Formats: sequence, structure tokens, C-alpha cells
Amino acid sequence: MLEYCAHVRFVWNLAVEQHAHWRPGRKSVPGLTEQCRQLTEARAVNPWLAAGSVIVQQQALKDFSQAMANFFGRTHRRPTWRRRGRAEGFRIVAVKPGDLRRVSRKVGEVRVPKVGWVRFRWSRAVADGVKSYRVTRDRVGRWHVAFALVPDAIAGPGTGAVVGVDRGVVVSAALSTGELLNASMLRGPEKARLLRLQRRLARAQRGSNRRGKVKTAIARLKARETDRRKDWVEKTSTRLAREFDVVAVENLKISNMTRSAKGTRETPGRGVRQKAGLNRGILANGWGRLVTRLEQKAPGRVVKVDPRFTSQRCSACGVVDREARESQAAFRCRSCGFACNADVNAALNIRLAAGHAVTARGGPPSGEPANREPQRDPLAG
Repeated sequence: MLEYCAHVRFVWNLAVEQHAHWRPGRKSVPGLTEQCRQLTEARAVNPWLAAGSVIVQQQALKDFSQAMANFFGRTHRRPTWRRRGRAEGFRIVAVKPGDLRRVSRKVGEVRVPKVGWVRFRWSRAVADGVKSYRVTRDRVGRWHVAFALVPDAIAGPGTGAVVGVDRGVVVSAALSTGELLNASMLRGPEKARLLRLQRRLARAQRGSNRRGKVKTAIARLKARETDRRKDWVEKTSTRLAREFDVVAVENLKISNMTRSAKGTRETPGRGVRQKAGLNRGILANGWGRLVTRLEQKAPGRVVKVDPRFTSQRCSACGVVDREARESQAAFRCRSCGFACNADVNAALNIRLAAGHAVTARGGPPSGEPANREPQRDPLAG
């Protein structure tokens, strides 16, 4: 399977090289059909490539073709070179009913072409009629198999309940119900060990065995943190999809928010270290993944609202006041005296904005102010 990953890298990088030579005015680069024909010719003269599965190599070309389509559609970045040890994996299609079997309650087996039966931990139910699966290997060396299925959407309670979710760095997700949720991260001793390993890595000689061992230890800690964050996102998104009919979030451009502030050599940026810390905090709290999983589990029930003034507006009277947020956690309106947690106040504003969007034809919900436009602060000069 490691050789399959090498074949995928080899074929992918060849496709990247083909597209790198294209210039305006030249003949168009070969498409998927032409590349598959070239792959057949390459397998005939390259024994190492011919020893692998043609399905794996063709699917690598298909993945590259889809990546280029996403790039031209302005939804993803341009495909780049693949390196050994990063994003390793391959995909198998045309799976037959007999290629997947269950050995016991927690163990299953899948047939990999030219490899044979490979055992895996059966962590969730797999429906009949699986047509493809993908095998991946993370940087720690763990293998994973994912079967291509479209899961059923989670049904809401049917009560019309609406919740606002404010995502933050100190508090991962604040709900309009007043609940504060935090993503699972590394604990204190684990953070201290990670810092020691990073210092040891800085002193290690490049290419040495010691440096390789330290990198593996760091990767294990990073993988543990990623697993915990994914687990928190899955549990939180499932709970929100089950308990509320409408989930309101801010429409944030996370990719723009997490860009580096270092600038260029001619115009260097300011506050680069502080901005880098903020970027790490945003990514560590899983802002984007939480909304993505919510949209997948509750399709059509996730409302994205304008993020402007959500943290400065009073959820009780609607007055916008920059000075009302006394600290990271405290909000006190200088107009009506309303006070609560600052993140909860923002979540309430998000919920109110979503409620107006949902009930636009029927008017605002009862008990809520009808005018939610930004109002002038009466205490500001």
C-alpha cells in the first residue's frame, strides 16, 4: 500500500508538471482521456509502475482533473506537488459485493487489488452497495479506510427552535441558550511536552535519526489534538442538528481571516506574531469544520447571517456601542443596563438575525424588538 501511495504521487506530480509547461498560445494540455492513454503507454515501459494497480493510478488522474476543475471554478487553489509523508492515500472504485466482509462486531476486512484482504476496525455501520473507498495514511503512520456513502440527514425536533452560535478563540462556541462549549485540545502536560519536543527539534541535525524520532513524536501529539477536535465537532454538530430546527452562524471568510500578516520584503507586515497566534487559535477551535458538518447533517437548516455588529450590539435594546464590551467575557449595555457574557450576547444577536430571516414574511418573533438596525449610541458625545 505504501507503493500504491508512491504511484499516486508519481502520477499526480507528472500531471502537475504537464500543466506547469502550458503557456498562452501553446497547444492545450492533455485532458483526462489523453492522460489515461499516456498512462497505459507508461505502464508498458515502466515495470515499477506496471506492478501497481491501474485503478489506483487512473483515479489519481481523475482526482487531479477534478482539482483543476475546482481551481478554474475559483473554489480551490491550484494543485501543487505532493510530498512523501503528506496526504498519502489512494482510492479504489468498482467495488464488488464480495470485496467487503465483516469478521466480528468490531473487525472487518476489505479486498485491496493486488494486495489481498486487509483488516480494519469497524467503527460505524456500512450500508450495502458500497461502490468505492479511499485508503489514507496520516503523518503518524496510521492507516484509515473510508467508504463512499451519503449518510441520511439528521431530523430536527420539529418545534421551530432556533439557536445562534458564536464562534470564538477563548470560547469555541457560545450558544444563544447561554451554554459555552470548548473544543478538546492538548492538556497542560501535553503542551509542555510539545514545547520541549519543538526545542529539541530545533537543535537536532537535519537528516539525523534523532530528528526523525522527534518529528514522529511531535506528529503523534498533533494527531491526538486533531482527533480530539474532530470528535468534539462531530458530537457538537450532531447535538445541534437534533435539538434545533434552525442553526444560525456568522457568515465568516475563514480563509481570509487566517491569512498571514507578514507581508512582503518591500512592505513587511505589522503585528505578525500576534496575528499568527490568532490564526492558530481560529484553526484550533475548528470554526470551518463545525459549520461544514452542520450543513452536511442538517441541510437547509443552517442560516448564515451578516457578522457585522454582532459583538457590539445589545441583544436587549439593539443599540450598537463599541465600549459596551468591557472585556473579553463581559458585556454591559450603557443604554439599557443589560449585562451578560459577551459571547452569549453575540449568539443572541445571531439568533435574532436568523429569526428575522426565517420569519421575514410573517414579521419578527413575538417578544423581540422589531427594529434591529444599528442605532446611535446615546452616550457617545
